[in-house]
Amino acid sequence: MEGLAFLGPAALYMISMTITPGPNNLMLTASGANYGYWRTLPHILGIMAGCFVLFTAIALGLGLLFERYPLFQTLLKILGSAYLLYLAWKIASAPPPDLALRGTGRPLTLWQAAAFQFANPKAWVMGLALMAGFLPADGSTWLNALLLAGFAELIALPCISLWAGFGIAIGRLLHTPRSWRVFNVTMGAMTAACVIFILG
Repeated sequence: MEGLAFLGPAALYMISMTITPGPNNLMLTASGANYGYWRTLPHILGIMAGCFVLFTAIALGLGLLFERYPLFQTLLKILGSAYLLYLAWKIASAPPPDLALRGTGRPLTLWQAAAFQFANPKAWVMGLALMAGFLPADGSTWLNALLLAGFAELIALPCISLWAGFGIAIGRLLHTPRSWRVFNVTMGAMTAACVIFILG
């Protein structure tokens, strides 16, 4: 049990990082409001899968690119910001749910959400800090990386699901096409605003 003592502090870290606002959580709020939980679930699972692969790769050496090559950090910020602005536009221009259900709108897929994590600077920072601060030095690096990354995503699941649930609750208060447009534009603008913090 002593060898697993790091899981407690790692859990507190992941809760603080995944329950606070960020690009993923803002997009989940918009998706929950527009599509409900079950149609948003692939988006949630995609975030978890993408972060699991990213965190494991960081522990096994990918993080060295981030630390040794400032150009890589700059490129990541630019690509991540561009993709985030695209997703913000998709959110802002989404039609009301009654139109979306007829096929004019779709929630983010598992693969799209997973791929976004590699362009998401917050996911990189979270993974670097997680692996630098909590990865055990003893034992197999592979096994420890898989264990810590998997545990981190189990902790993240209820935290990010809360944001989708928050979106569902908001969606129940929106009864007109105009209120939906205002909500979607607001969520799109808030998602786009994350670029200021990424590039700042």
